[in-house]
Amino acid sequence: MTTQIASENVRRAVREGYGKIASGGGSCCGPGPTSCGSSPADASILAQHIGYSPEELAALPDGANMGLSCGNPTAIASLEPGEVVLDLGAGGGFDVFIAGRKVGPGGRAIGVDMTPEMLSKARSNVAGYRQRTGLDNVEFRLGEIEHLPVADASVDVVISNCVINLSPEKPRVWREIARVLRPGGRVAVSDLALLKPLPPAVAGMVEALVGCVAGAELVTETERMARDAGLVDIRLTPRRGYVESMVDADDALYAKIVGHLPAGMGPADYITSLEVSARKPRERRP
Repeated sequence: MTTQIASENVRRAVREGYGKIASGGGSCCGPGPTSCGSSPADASILAQHIGYSPEELAALPDGANMGLSCGNPTAIASLEPGEVVLDLGAGGGFDVFIAGRKVGPGGRAIGVDMTPEMLSKARSNVAGYRQRTGLDNVEFRLGEIEHLPVADASVDVVISNCVINLSPEKPRVWREIARVLRPGGRVAVSDLALLKPLPPAVAGMVEALVGCVAGAELVTETERMARDAGLVDIRLTPRRGYVESMVDADDALYAKIVGHLPAGMGPADYITSLEVSARKPRERRP
């Protein structure tokens, strides 16, 4: 029961933090420039730095990019026309709208988010997406990534961008990913992970939790959870540049983290952006 209460407290903190971002009530990391709820200009700069093209960003509905990314899972996924894509923690629809253009009229992009304010923002952007693309192939569902509102073996690709680390039940998330994937389906995740354990003062900061840091797991633990869920061909690629760019930009969250680290150590010594790719095994024929 204690574990269940703790998990719900984490979800409540995350839901409230991202609800404030969606409603324009500020950043989840406090005042000042931050990657967690960036201005449109800063969000565009960040997105291009982590691999999104100017053309992809220009085609997005207004307000879809809120600067909440730490990588580009749609690029890792190498999406193909006609595929069904599921985005865990879709936010304002940023990666869903990009994925929708890639899979085309014969495909579908589904976003799941547990924050009602984010879901409303994403759904309000659908009309703009249809106008710009002529496509009617995206949808958004309210739900938790630990309990996906998606049928078994119904998805070709699962993507997620800086979200799984927020979950208090990460092994369950990876099992859900395996459940909804079709045999042979693949995973493309960009997330924050730890190169070594965080100092207790950083791990205990609520701002760090909502800012996708305190809930991050070790890289080796991420690999173990994916493998235990039954996924294969797991590849993990650390991208140190993301964290270094946040520090160089005087990001409010990372500035707080710096103040709690041992002398001579920086956030990039502990935290990395991690690309995770894997696939679900194909069914064996008798």
